[in-house]
Amino acid sequence: MDMLHTKHPLHFGGDADSEYESVRQAFQQNFVDGWEDEGASVAVYVRGRKVVDLWGGYADKQAARTWKKDTISVVFSSTKAVAALCIALLADRGRLRYDDLVSKHWPGFAKNGKDNITIEWVMSHMTGLHYFDTPITEEMAYSHDIMRKVIESETPKTVPGGQSGYQALTYGWLVDQIVRHTDEKKRGIGQFLREEITQPHDIDFHIGLNPSEEHRVARVSLSPISGLIGEMWHDFRVAEQVYNFWTMDKNSPLMKIIANPSWFNVMTQCTVNNPDHHAMVQAAALGIGNARSLASIFNLFINGRIVSEKTMSLLKRPVNNETDLVILLRVAKGHGFFYGPVLEEDNILIGHSGHGCQQVIFDLKNKVVIAYVTNGMKTGFFDRCRTYARIHKAVYDVVMRSQSAS
Repeated sequence: MDMLHTKHPLHFGGDADSEYESVRQAFQQNFVDGWEDEGASVAVYVRGRKVVDLWGGYADKQAARTWKKDTISVVFSSTKAVAALCIALLADRGRLRYDDLVSKHWPGFAKNGKDNITIEWVMSHMTGLHYFDTPITEEMAYSHDIMRKVIESETPKTVPGGQSGYQALTYGWLVDQIVRHTDEKKRGIGQFLREEITQPHDIDFHIGLNPSEEHRVARVSLSPISGLIGEMWHDFRVAEQVYNFWTMDKNSPLMKIIANPSWFNVMTQCTVNNPDHHAMVQAAALGIGNARSLASIFNLFINGRIVSEKTMSLLKRPVNNETDLVILLRVAKGHGFFYGPVLEEDNILIGHSGHGCQQVIFDLKNKVVIAYVTNGMKTGFFDRCRTYARIHKAVYDVVMRSQSAS
């Protein structure tokens, strides 16, 4: 064990059903091996029952503050899946249809060549609005009225409805405005989520955190170089990912996204540790919760307690499955989610990865939900992130074994 682990003893809490003891072992082994260098939580539901709820490590290693049951952390782009659920709920209530033009509900959106963009194109990253030309200051980002005007003034960078381009941050502002223009009470997405989903079910997830809860937020830490090397050694796809990033043209779409807004920096700094940002309603990247809260939300969803079976059936298949022009990877997307096969080609996982190895997935066939949240940033994502991949395999080993035995 290296000096870092000697200074900070390993710390674990939570429970796992005896059948899922291997998941606990996998989670703890991540820390023992030094793959998980900060803190993390993992939660698993199978057929409506919570079978894993674990946490470990440190919410703030420099302060020796351990990760506790109620520790929460920024989940980055896994927030997008929660935002997508809000849109699904509005669709379920008849407030919108995915094939509606955005301008049907928000006439000002049609300006500057955006008149043919549908709500589905927003959710599937097909608007051509993967970055904004207008420099976005912190002050602007706190004002939904200013952001509405910014969006109305923007022109698509590529042909809407064509090749998908990942809306890393713009997705959050776009979806917030769709909620405001379709909800009968004209609520923003943070308030809508709180009043319609999290508060009624006592779920600890926030888009726009109350400052009174700030003391529970974990401190995000960049990956040490040793961690990056370890990831690349473990999975060559991570090395390819790093190479593609560092050789990318400075005028590429991804570099333009990274440059604006300049105050949102997760590459060379951790500006997400700014408490002011935690209070911001940013539905693409600044959701705050833990694995338990993420898993709880989607357990309710797949068990018919948020939307009807009719609406859920709309979300079962992706809208596009092509190489994304921003992240230069083939990712199946649709309705605000990412899609992928697990074990069987016809068994589609739905959910969303987040920067640093955040993850939430739900499996409608096997009725499985897995969520993983960490404050120690990794480079890989989903099955490229070795800490999550180890846990994912442990969960499905049990799920498949149980099915074979029944």
